[in-house]
Parts: sequence; C-alpha cells; structure tokens
Amino acid sequence: MDTARSLGDFLRSRRTRLDPASFGFAGRRRTPGLRREEVAQRANISPTWYTWLEQGRGGAPSADVLERICGALLLTDAEREHLFMLGLGRPPEVRYRSADGVSPRLQRLLDSLQTSPAIVKTPTWDVVAWNRAAAVVLTDYGTLPPGGRNILRFLFRNPDVRARQHDWDSVARFVVGAFRADVARAGLVSEVGELVEELRHASPEFDALWRDNDVHSHEEGGGIKRLMHPALGSVELEYSAFSVDGRPDLGMIVYTPVDRAMAERIGQLAASA
Repeated sequence: MDTARSLGDFLRSRRTRLDPASFGFAGRRRTPGLRREEVAQRANISPTWYTWLEQGRGGAPSADVLERICGALLLTDAEREHLFMLGLGRPPEVRYRSADGVSPRLQRLLDSLQTSPAIVKTPTWDVVAWNRAAAVVLTDYGTLPPGGRNILRFLFRNPDVRARQHDWDSVARFVVGAFRADVARAGLVSEVGELVEELRHASPEFDALWRDNDVHSHEEGGGIKRLMHPALGSVELEYSAFSVDGRPDLGMIVYTPVDRAMAERIGQLAASA
C-alpha cells in the first residue's frame, strides 16, 4: 500500500470517529463522524484539497496544512507524528511545553536509579526532575528555586560548580554548543534571549563561546563526565541521554559510575543524605 493511500485511510478513520454535535454541526447523517467539508472548514483549507488527500491523490501536503488538519481532527501527539510520517516522511517539529516537573511514573524511574545520578531537563537546560544520587553528586536542586536550576547558570555563574569540573573549558564548550542546538531544535531561540544576554554580560567565557556558534549533541561528548567531589574525591561517570516518551521536549541524562566501588559509595552517600 502506498503512503498516499495510507494517509487517506488514516484521515478518514480519524474523521469518522468525531461527534459532529460537539462541534456545532447539526443535521441527519448517513455515516458517522464529520463530513469532509466540515473538516476542511475547521482546518481552513479547500474542501476539494482535503477530499483529494483522503482519496490519496492530493500530492504532498505542507507542514502547515498538516498542522491545521491535526487541530481540526483533535489528533493526539502520537497521531500527529504518524500523520506527518505519512504525509511528509518525517516527524513534526517538537512542541515545547513549559514543565514544572515530571509524571509520578518518571519520577519513580529516576528514584529507582539509586547509584546513578539522573536528571530530566528542558531544551533550555532547566532541570525539572532529579534523583537522590544526582542531589548528592551533582547539585541539590531541591534547595534551589525553579528559576535557579539552569545548568548554564550553574556552570558559568557558580564558582563551586566550576571548581568541581575536571576540565571546565571542555565541559563549557560542549554545554554551550549542545544548548544552542537544543533551543534551535525546539524553536526557542527568541525565548532564551534574556538568559543568553545575562550570561554574556556575566561571563566573558560564555560570551566568547556563544560568538563561536559551535553546535554539539550528547552523542559527540564522549560519554564521560569527571568531577572532583568533596566527599567522594575524583568521580568518573559514563552518561547516556534519552528522550522522554510522550514528551520529546524533555531529555533525561543518566550518569553511571564506571566502577562498582564508586557506585556503592554513591549509594551509601545518597542513602545517608
């Protein structure tokens, strides 16, 4: 089955499940769901064009048209992604949603990692969730107000955090490049303007790195983080970055101790905290 036909079948299935009365459409119906022209009206597109899409002969729709159809059909995030894959062969752009925390299920997952520090961050690098191991090894985020949990502020404005980095220059260059890539991917370049200007004025190092325009991803970072910890001494951690299922705007980073002895010490420190 070709993708145009699959796209049409999917649109038809989503259209016929909707209740016309809930949208103010009256009149007797021979078939369930909205009519094609009603979907087109809600999406502000041509009824003929929408009909062609359902019939598999409309050609490749634009991302804007697909977004409007998603809204007209009240598609879920998973359905939206499926529609874009059928219509354009790629997923849609990530929708950024402000986050004050995470679901209880995700927090339980973080808490189960008793010897591995783990955090969840937004595309603007604000930490919104963490486990006890992260609090004792990285930063005790719970003692900070939500606005003070930004990783770039830690790195460039907190001398204690800076002093604990094994190679601050390399860490700073990587973080700025990854931050730049994340905010661009999420369409948040303008939203971070105030933070960027704050850091450029507060830190000549950040200003220089920002003007370099380098970009990085977590996969390029080598996967190793080294810290000097006041209680643990030299700590070497492997890190892995993951997207959060159902929330592609959030990223989870898990830091795993390289050796078992350090893992046990982190677990003991976390348990006693």
